[in-house]
Amino acid sequence: MDLGLQGKTVVITGGSGYIGQGLVLAFAREGANVISASRDVSVGHALTQQAQDASLAGSVLAVATDVTDRASVDAMLARCHEVFGPVDILVNNAGGPAQAGPFETLDPQARQWEIAVNVDGVVNCCQAVADDMLGRGAGSIINISSNCSLSGKTAENLVHYGSVKGFVNSLGKSLAWEWAGRGVRVNTISPAWIVPESEQNIGRNSFWRRLGFSLMGRPEQAQQDFLAGTLEHMDALPTTRLGRAEDIANMALFLASDRAGFVTGQLISVSGGAYMP
Repeated sequence: MDLGLQGKTVVITGGSGYIGQGLVLAFAREGANVISASRDVSVGHALTQQAQDASLAGSVLAVATDVTDRASVDAMLARCHEVFGPVDILVNNAGGPAQAGPFETLDPQARQWEIAVNVDGVVNCCQAVADDMLGRGAGSIINISSNCSLSGKTAENLVHYGSVKGFVNSLGKSLAWEWAGRGVRVNTISPAWIVPESEQNIGRNSFWRRLGFSLMGRPEQAQQDFLAGTLEHMDALPTTRLGRAEDIANMALFLASDRAGFVTGQLISVSGGAYMP
């Protein structure tokens, strides 16, 4: 199915993470021009080379970006305008937890980090692309949330992280309502655990290097534990495989495209059935 994304300009934050890399390459494969906006620009450069080596229809440009800093976001957008033009699609993928543990032990620095990345980062980027999208009466924003915002069990030892992702859910719904009449759609994807196939798919600032390995083990071990039915939070998953980056990317491609032109304000759990409202 042709999704009509050829030549579209896409900004993907957190492009160096596992899900981010999957998003960047998926949009480039569809012929979009992609800004990989991340603090770890080295991974972005590697994605640029990977897209070229694979002769993907679109192109990838890495731009060092700190989404918690509005000036950094604006500088990234200026570079995007210079190379690709105005933004058609924004994927707010940057985010993650700062630490895992009982809520009563959450320290102020971790709490502020989670707010800055998951809340301020999304607000900064949505506001930054407003002129591009509202000025032309067209655009699609996709926010990446988490099943931690939907399930108390999933948010165990990640209570504050689940809460800030709850803000993302509410922002997406409210903004979708406010901007719908001006041609901009806003939707939210809520992933469950999306597990890398190997450590080669993980950037140096990835959630997996900070917390994921300690929570779920190395990718190969996570796969073995899943098959044994002992992987934390995934022991009762109704589907018979782990989620991968392409599962999130496939949903994002659809929501970004005109095929989803009548879809806005929606929160979709991509979780293999781990969450069923």
